[in-house]
Formats: sequence, C-alpha cells, structure tokens
Amino acid sequence: MSKLQQVQQWTEQHHADFTYISDPRTIQYLTGFYSDPIERVLALIVFPDQDSFMFAPALEVEAIKDTGFSFPVYGYLDHENPWQMIADNVKKRVTRPTEIALEKTQLSVDRLEHLQQVFPDAHFNQDMTPFINQLRVIKTADEIEKLKIAGKWADFAFEKGFAAVKAGRTEQQVVAELQYALMKEGIMQMSFDTLVQAGAHAAEPHGATNATKFKNNELILFDLGTIWQGYISDASRTVALGKPTAKQLDIYQVCLEAQLTAQAAAKPGITAAELDKVARDIITKAGYGEYFIHRLGHGMGMSEHEFPSIMEGNDMVLQPGMCFSIEPGIYIPGVAGVRIEDCVHITADGCEPFTHTSKELTYVGE
Repeated sequence: MSKLQQVQQWTEQHHADFTYISDPRTIQYLTGFYSDPIERVLALIVFPDQDSFMFAPALEVEAIKDTGFSFPVYGYLDHENPWQMIADNVKKRVTRPTEIALEKTQLSVDRLEHLQQVFPDAHFNQDMTPFINQLRVIKTADEIEKLKIAGKWADFAFEKGFAAVKAGRTEQQVVAELQYALMKEGIMQMSFDTLVQAGAHAAEPHGATNATKFKNNELILFDLGTIWQGYISDASRTVALGKPTAKQLDIYQVCLEAQLTAQAAAKPGITAAELDKVARDIITKAGYGEYFIHRLGHGMGMSEHEFPSIMEGNDMVLQPGMCFSIEPGIYIPGVAGVRIEDCVHITADGCEPFTHTSKELTYVGE
C-alpha cells in the first residue's frame, strides 16, 4: 500500500469526507512533488473512496505532472479565488461535505477561516498530523540511503569549512567557502542556514553566523546540513584554533563523553527520555547541567526538525528505522559554546550515524 493510499485509508477510518493537506513537506512525502508556495495556495485533497487531486498555482502544474503524479491537477491564476475553486472541485465529488480532516499544526487561522467560508456546513475536528508523524517516523531503506548520501556531503562540508579557518577571517567567509565548494559539486542547497560561531559567540545556540573574526586560542562551532533528493543531513562539530584554555577543553571533553555515550546507548527498546538522561546525567555530574539548555535531539528526514523529540518526558520507545539527532551542548556565556552532533538511524541492535567526521578535538588554522 502506498503512502497516499494509507492516508486515504485513514480518511475513511475517521469518517472524513476528505483530508486537506497543506504542508509542502507532507505533500512531497506523499507525492514526490515539493514546492514552497509562499503566499499562494498548494493543497493535496485526499478522498476516502475516490482519486485524490492536487491544487496549485498555475505555474506549478506542469512541474507536478512531471513528477509522475497520476491524479488530476488543478491550477489557479493569481487573480482567481483559490478557495472557491478548491470547493468547486471538491463538490464535484462530494456534494455537501460535513467532516473535513486537516493537518492542524500546519494550517493558519486565516486559511482555516477561508475553508470554513467555502464549506459552511462542515466540521474540522479530525487532525491527521499525529498519523503523518507516525507514518514518517520509520524510514524505509530507500529513505535511509538518501540520508546517508546527504550525510556524506555534510562530511565534505566540514572538511572544506575546517580548512578555511584562519585567525582574522570571519565566520561569514568560512560559510561562503564551504557552501561554494558544495555548489561546485552540484549540492545547491543547505538543509538550514549554516552556522559557524567563534569563541564566546558559540554560547548562543541559535545565534546567526555573522562578521565575528576568528582569534587564536578559542573554540569554533560548526552546525550544518545538506539536501539530497529531498532528504537532509544535520551535524555539528566544535574545533580548536590555537590552544584553548583548560576550561574550554574540559567543556569539550564532557560534551564529547555525553555524545559518545548516548550514541552508544541508542538502540531499540530504550525510550527517548532515557536516552536524553544518559547524556544529561554526564553533563550534570560534571557540573555543567545548567548550561545544557535544550533537548538531546530531534527527528529528521525530509525536514531538519521532525517528530519525535528526544527529551525528558517522552516515553516513546525507539524502534528500527527511526532517525534523529544526538546533540548535547554546553553553552557558558562569555566562555565558550560546544555542541557535538550526529544524526543516526536505529538498527536492529543499535544505531548508525549518517556523518563520520571525527569527533575528537580537531585543531584547525595551522
């Protein structure tokens, strides 16, 4: 049974007249077509007992057909009312819809109100997001192979980025060099904005790459990922320029122990919360617990942050095929920030990482 057929079956089981799917990544997962419509409307309409159809901006129609999508595709021009056109095409199949399922985490209030206007007799109670999460959480062998290739290109990016570090250069210059190296190899997109942070700047876990210059005797954090056929990589390494202080080296070694121990513990049967605790206990015992300020990891696949969260309170049992990050971090303002991350997939008796760049402290800029 195809993924789209499974959504069709879910729609029938939940007694919905149709399911309205609007997350571009979900549409890609189910059909193979990806586009970010920005302010325009892109939707996949799935019926319980009839063929699905795609609704899209007119400029996307041929691209959708080129993916091999074998069901009807309807396009609209910018001056036309997309909501009324969706309703008209639905009502050719279901005269008076009364129950419509949605991805509730993906639909804005404004767009829900538009749907309510064109389907005034309908209820919107069914949420298919949990089902999609469960469908996407176990990756197929083909998906894992694509993730491995994305990981290979992340390793390539680390190699180029580390080689570009020199005292006096900026974070932005290093990002430009590693991304240019990838583009010359045909890797045209990163899975998220590449993060390179020098010294104390790395103590801001989500601080953006900027014009900060590298100085001798500090740590530098890299967080990056690539895209391969719709699937992403995501990895972090922290490297040294010159000779870091004893405090910085201690932070690094504690973070490394936490990452390696958690990665070794990741296997079927352990829960997400238990795995988070493995890493967190090591960092807490070393006296840095208050500086580990995020979950241990997140799911990944077609998006850099997917279901599930590897964190305290999540008792989901890990199963073969699950893919997620293991990324402990220690961030001490004014001192340093260290994060070490691999994304892994759970195997029959453990896990395997998608990236293989050494996690022992690497010295750069020499």
